[in-house]
Amino acid sequence: MLKAVILIGGPQKGTRFRPLSFEVPKPLFPVAGVPMIQHHIEACAQVPGMQEILLIGFYQPDEPLTRFLEAAQQEFNLPVRYLQEFAPLGTGGGLYHFRDQILAGGPEAFFVLNADVCSDFPLSAMLDAYRHQPHPFLLLGTTANRTQSLNYGCIVENPQTHEVLHYVEKPSTFVSDIINCGIYLFSPEALKPLRDVFQRNQQDGQLEDSSGLWPGAGTIRLEQDVFSALAGQGQIYVHLTDGIWSQIKSAGSALYASRLYLGQYQLTHPERLAKHTPGGPRIRGTRPAPFLIFAPHPSLLYPLSHDSQPQIQR
Repeated sequence: MLKAVILIGGPQKGTRFRPLSFEVPKPLFPVAGVPMIQHHIEACAQVPGMQEILLIGFYQPDEPLTRFLEAAQQEFNLPVRYLQEFAPLGTGGGLYHFRDQILAGGPEAFFVLNADVCSDFPLSAMLDAYRHQPHPFLLLGTTANRTQSLNYGCIVENPQTHEVLHYVEKPSTFVSDIINCGIYLFSPEALKPLRDVFQRNQQDGQLEDSSGLWPGAGTIRLEQDVFSALAGQGQIYVHLTDGIWSQIKSAGSALYASRLYLGQYQLTHPERLAKHTPGGPRIRGTRPAPFLIFAPHPSLLYPLSHDSQPQIQR
């Protein structure tokens, strides 16, 4: 029995995604014709043994989000629930705060996916790797060039065992060309280190706040507080993928993600692609023409061609 958690953040994040996020919450913004997080839910629903999908974030459960959850449950015939944080809790705080709901029913393991990534989500391959060599934390990794790697969490692995020996989030100098994709598979044991971080935060806060109600105790950063701290201790491993992947942090990167997903649709969702119809628009070629993607800074252009390898977009 498996579960999945999708971390959708909150309205205080994603400012680089404006103005697209003014009308619709970033997790529901259409990417390749469907809401951004529908790609995640589709991938999770295809994993055998998946019993429940949980969304964790700080958004108000408004009408668009509620409608999306209801439609997703009907389409995938799976419970899809939203758990709202009482405050922004970081990438790990929500997992610890809602640990009882995540562990309800006794899952063998649970996937954790950042909402703002585009991927072909090799979840079944990750599950096979986990079952072959069970450990508390399994991270999905891919490769980047030396310059690109500085914008991501960097992983130094043992090439024989794939253990994560060293982890640095957005280093100032080159560490490794293996980067963190923001897609994980955790065992129930993974929540124990999160508890340790919470208790340590609580103790540190009490030194400053005699009331014992320090609000920052619940904020846990998976990358800095857990991965960096536990690297090299036999608890964290990496599964490498050569599939598509990019972050969706800006309007330009949303276009790039759409291009990647559309390139997969011929195999995964041909029904979503335009078809020749009598009297309809004329469609030329089998693939979209090359186009330009704008980086967050308007002076930078990323020309993309069909023959080029997918570029990692910040």
